[in-house]
Amino acid sequence: MSVESNPNLIYKKLPGKRYTTEDMVIDAVVHVALICLCVVTIYPFLNTLAYSLNNAIDSVRGGLTIWPREFTLRNYEIILVGNPLISTAIFNSAARAVTGGLLSVFACLCVSYVFSRREFFLRKIFTPFLVFTMYFSGGLIPSFILVRNLGLINNFLVYLLPAMMSAYNVMVMRSFIENLPDGLIEAARIDGASEYRILFQLVFPLSLPVVATISLFVCVAQWNAWFDTMIYCSSEPKLTTLQFELQKLLTSAQSLTSSDAVDAMLNAGEAGRVPVTPTSIRTAMTIIAVVPILFIYPFLQKYFVKGLTIGGVKG
Repeated sequence: MSVESNPNLIYKKLPGKRYTTEDMVIDAVVHVALICLCVVTIYPFLNTLAYSLNNAIDSVRGGLTIWPREFTLRNYEIILVGNPLISTAIFNSAARAVTGGLLSVFACLCVSYVFSRREFFLRKIFTPFLVFTMYFSGGLIPSFILVRNLGLINNFLVYLLPAMMSAYNVMVMRSFIENLPDGLIEAARIDGASEYRILFQLVFPLSLPVVATISLFVCVAQWNAWFDTMIYCSSEPKLTTLQFELQKLLTSAQSLTSSDAVDAMLNAGEAGRVPVTPTSIRTAMTIIAVVPILFIYPFLQKYFVKGLTIGGVKG
């Protein structure tokens, strides 16, 4: 549309444009909606943080908002100091998150690059099989039998190998790579570049948005995983993970009856220690599990948004 045919284009570009009543109403509604969205999003986290830092007995009274009334670190002390395996669990969770993310991105990038090439004549045959795994799985018992036959029981590799390939991540990466200009790849081939060099020196740098997105998906999933630890590595304390230890602590806290919980709190108070409750432990666990992701996400946010918008829609 030309500027001459639409005078509003000139009007909107002029500095110091005067807002109409309709513009001000729309802006006010948008700002109010965004403020409400921020409050709804941030308040539950701040409220959970306040409960985790508040005296457990005082928390039973309720009425906490975003600031603790009686500050204490007893809840975190029970989790981080009272459990001798917590340092090992944190290390294993961090190791599986980082290593699992790197391996998964590498494997998915290689497969998605092959599936994105039109000259790969078998991709129409293999793609339905890949998509099929997104809807149906082998089930828990066949998976356990496979892992046992592979010798991965009580083995750190059980955290990495089964989660290394994801059909969804492959499809997202393939859509992103298909949107890259074919001329760049053809020019690299004319210059004599091999497929490996094209993948790692051309496609990979151009695919950083979707790579960062998939890395965040995988790292968060690995960090939050605990069920595979319970199934495959529960008998090996050296392979325990943070989420599994927190899950055990939460289960033991919730299994207490009301009378047992009251007796435990009274005994703790008589011994001069600040008592804890299942609710206080649960809120502290939530903060411990979420904080590392909160520190990582801001650095990947711009890649995360771009990777989803470009990689999720085929041009």
